[in-house]
Amino acid sequence: MSKISVRNLTKKYGTAIALNNVSLEIESGEFLVLLGPSGCGKTTLLRCLAGLETPDAGEIIMGDTVVFSSEKNIMTPPGKRNLGMVFQSYALWPHMSVRDNVKFGLDVLKTPKPIADERLDEVLGDVGLGHLDQRYPSELSGGQQQRVALARLLATQPPVFLMDEPLSNLDARLRMDMRVELKRFQSEAKATTVYVTHDQTEAMTLADKIVVLQSGRIEQTGAPLDIYNNPQNVFVAGFIGSPRMNLIEATANQGAEGWTLTAPNMSVPIPNVACLTDGAHCTFGIRPEHVSIATEGSGHTKAQVAFAEQLGGETYLYCDVEGSPQITVHQPGQLPIVKGQTLALNFALENMHLFDAYGQVIVNQVTR
Repeated sequence: MSKISVRNLTKKYGTAIALNNVSLEIESGEFLVLLGPSGCGKTTLLRCLAGLETPDAGEIIMGDTVVFSSEKNIMTPPGKRNLGMVFQSYALWPHMSVRDNVKFGLDVLKTPKPIADERLDEVLGDVGLGHLDQRYPSELSGGQQQRVALARLLATQPPVFLMDEPLSNLDARLRMDMRVELKRFQSEAKATTVYVTHDQTEAMTLADKIVVLQSGRIEQTGAPLDIYNNPQNVFVAGFIGSPRMNLIEATANQGAEGWTLTAPNMSVPIPNVACLTDGAHCTFGIRPEHVSIATEGSGHTKAQVAFAEQLGGETYLYCDVEGSPQITVHQPGQLPIVKGQTLALNFALENMHLFDAYGQVIVNQVTR
């Protein structure tokens, strides 16, 4: 196992800044996920860790070894960093059989043949490819190719795994199955793992720790549920969660009966929050599972159902509020609701999030 420290890392492509003074600590044996939209810098950071990109400034330390330092003029090549990588494209040799693809890393390490053969049999059996070891990549499905790439990494037993969206080419069912397998393999290998994805479901289910990036900067770092429950800004609140959090711009008003957040066709009472001022512009957020259908004549707003997704075990409603953003409702079970129906909606105020005019958190999960 190997701890990784990234300190003040900066990477530019011309005038574009891909990484902007990024610092983070990855603990030994930890499964860390780099999460963010396309162009946020997550793959660039992974490639810098691998040694496939040279940063412009900063330092990378793996274990006790400095593998990159702009100040000390150190740039250790990829082959000497003692890590393994699974690429988004799998990067398999098309002219080699499954067995030879997996054996490639062991050959590079000059592993004695008896030891290599024993290790190959073990790894191919673990990933369920022992019976396909003489096939070529073109004869395999996407899921099988992904397993070959994973087996190639596992065969050399590196202390660090780097993975660049390895499941993005798989169908939804296979992606779900492979998430379970990936977590099992990583846990058994006890390898420090850095995993890149834009899929928040992958991040939430795989990660010990998530790093949310935007425009080359770290927006928030933490355990999956901590980030989900306590987003530090509007970007993280809107990015984490599927469907995304409902985010509604509002004005804070202080009246005789207390504080109220008002938006077009919406009025939400809240407790006094110390840093709020009368007339302040803010954003309140409420997750779809914390919006319920109220009885007629009550609720915080009225909305018309624009679309209803009936998924059997759960229902998603996408509701239009005149003058305000569309509100998503997530309810368990099956609801007899159709498009065009008017509903009164109620917000679980204890689960509300408040953000200031600059998008920074004021308070998470308001307690009444």
